[in-house]
Amino acid sequence: MRTTVNLTPDVEAEVARLRREHGLGTSEAVVTLARRGMQRGSARQRFVQRTESLGARIDVRNIGEVLDTLDHE
Repeated sequence: MRTTVNLTPDVEAEVARLRREHGLGTSEAVVTLARRGMQRGSARQRFVQRTESLGARIDVRNIGEVLDTLDHE
């Protein structure tokens, strides 16, 4: 498929680097970058929320109760 794309300066620099270091054509370099980007999306790590005790004297899991408590103090 033939199409026209506008590359941002950082992508253009990476395309030039790939062309220079690996002897690729422009299309080959763009396809290589696109494939790298697609591969990275599938290797995401599962997000785990870290928690830590803050020493709170009230239960802050229910924001409504927290706001009520703060309004009455």
